[in-house]
Amino acid sequence: MAAEKPSSKGQAWFCTTGLPSDIVIEVEDMTFHLHKFPLMSKSRKLHQLITEQETQRNDQQEPEEERDEIEEILCQISLLDFPGGSETFEMAAKFCYGVKVDLNSSIIAPLRCAGEFLEMTEEYSEDNLISKTERFFSHSVLKSLKESIKALKSCERVMALAESLGITERCIDSIISRASSADPALFGWPVSEAANENIKASSNQALWNGIESAVRRKGGGARSNNADSWFEDLALLSMPLFKRLILAMKVRDLNPEILESCLMYYAKKHIPGISRLSRKPSSSSSSIASEGGQREVLETIVSNLPLHRSSRSSTATRFLFGLLRTANILNAAEECRSTLEKKIGLQLEQATLDDLLIPSYSYLNETLYDVDCLERILGHFLDGLQEERNVGEIEAGEDGGDSNVRSPTLMLVGKLIDGYLAEIASDANLKPDRFHNLAISLPEQARLFDDGLYRAVDVYLKAHPWISEAEREKICGVMDCQKLTLEACTHAAQNERLPLRAVVQVLFFEQLQLRHAIAGTLIAAEADPARPSMLRRREEEAEAEAGAEVEAEAMQEGTSNTWRAAVRENQVLRLDMDSMRTRVHQLERECSTMKKVIDKIDKEGPRGNNGGWRGSLTRRFGCKFKTQVCDSHEQTVVNARKGRQQQQQQQHQHQQ
Repeated sequence: MAAEKPSSKGQAWFCTTGLPSDIVIEVEDMTFHLHKFPLMSKSRKLHQLITEQETQRNDQQEPEEERDEIEEILCQISLLDFPGGSETFEMAAKFCYGVKVDLNSSIIAPLRCAGEFLEMTEEYSEDNLISKTERFFSHSVLKSLKESIKALKSCERVMALAESLGITERCIDSIISRASSADPALFGWPVSEAANENIKASSNQALWNGIESAVRRKGGGARSNNADSWFEDLALLSMPLFKRLILAMKVRDLNPEILESCLMYYAKKHIPGISRLSRKPSSSSSSIASEGGQREVLETIVSNLPLHRSSRSSTATRFLFGLLRTANILNAAEECRSTLEKKIGLQLEQATLDDLLIPSYSYLNETLYDVDCLERILGHFLDGLQEERNVGEIEAGEDGGDSNVRSPTLMLVGKLIDGYLAEIASDANLKPDRFHNLAISLPEQARLFDDGLYRAVDVYLKAHPWISEAEREKICGVMDCQKLTLEACTHAAQNERLPLRAVVQVLFFEQLQLRHAIAGTLIAAEADPARPSMLRRREEEAEAEAGAEVEAEAMQEGTSNTWRAAVRENQVLRLDMDSMRTRVHQLERECSTMKKVIDKIDKEGPRGNNGGWRGSLTRRFGCKFKTQVCDSHEQTVVNARKGRQQQQQQQHQHQQ
């Protein structure tokens, strides 16, 4: 049959063949003016409906012989609940008229259901609609991951009939099988806008020969664009259909990284404001305007997240924190927030300080940031770390190693928590107990130095000058003065905000560090004869030069002057060594005096006047606790050198 040219006028659809229409079919709000013959030749259902209506009309017209035979009565048929609506019926009608219909994955499911509804089978007519759509669906759609997703999306309009025909199940099976065979490393991370921009920038960069650039675009950029479009198509699915697909992926044990990528991209598309970097909602997020709809999507995403340590580094961790902030805003279920906190705790070392600063949205919390939430996350991290250690000890057996070995993961988290404490310490509503409990929640191995903790303590004391002396001592008790660096000790010794006990401990350990540093240098210089120090090497070189020149009997005046200079330098070095030994003994006496003072302070208690006790310490110690050790030592050496040089000059003049 020759193809007919259709036309649409308002809510009516006409086939311009030159012949008047003899049948009117209503589908939804559209009226189709068609012809019986092409429809009856392809559709058994339309043939039956037209035949039944004509039979009824003929039975009613028998007693009405006076009716004008020229008057034509149109056949009217109403197709209620037609699969795919008027658009799909229009394509089926064109197929009946012989008009070529371009099949694609977005219309294949509704058109296949329309053929089933109209009973356009191969038995009724050769090369009919059902056989054509089935061939295209099997040979073209199911062979591609992207096309299978589009076909699954098209099933939403004809869900009931698509389910009965198995179209939905076949699309889901195709998606899972092809996604499982793909390499997740080629996909790229869908929530990293910065990474995608870097990929685009690198792919657009042409090299000098032009060939390498083309290879990069084909090998890297194309793969990334493929992955992005795959995730974008998946994010267009409705919530029920997406949930069904995710459940099928979990049953089939799909790669957790791919599953996580699907969930993250879907959340990004449908929940606005998750990322702090981009507060502008995406175009697809407008489909979920209500708070309840966003909450449903969020809870579905979180409930299906795989509970494993993500390999996506800080990007996935940052996104999980975004989900947690959104869950607090939307007042999601407690189970949803608990799941997010546990998953974040498993990879807390990948977080940043900005991630930890979760605002407090509850009226019950007085603090600016949600400290309770961070404490729970930190607890999950410590529980996971303990489980890893237990497993490692079991695998290693009895000789499993030292449990005091510092874990790099734990030290990263320790540095992170110190930064968090310094950030929240300025909050006037933060109670001393809350600060203290969070600071001591980490084990001793988490910090190599306590400088970061000292900074947080200093900020807290500065922001809370009204707290009592006992509370100040409790706050300062979270840090170990032995783990402060020399710079931190110097700062703390002059810090008027610290309580008396803390300052005395800092001063004591500052002097102890100096003593150990100097004593260690001297011991290393004297205890290892195989590796002489620089001073000893210079001594030996000077003595060797002096001996050589004595044997030469100072034949020249210049040689004699060189010998005298070497001898003088040797004497100066020996005096320096003696001065350093004397200073070490002096430091030991000072440390002993400090111990006695500390014991006496513990018995008497702190004094009210800070200037008084600081002056008392200075008078009792007989020195200033800062850089006096190095200054006094240097001044002693300089004075000794000046005195020796003057004596040598006088002796030389006397000999002359």
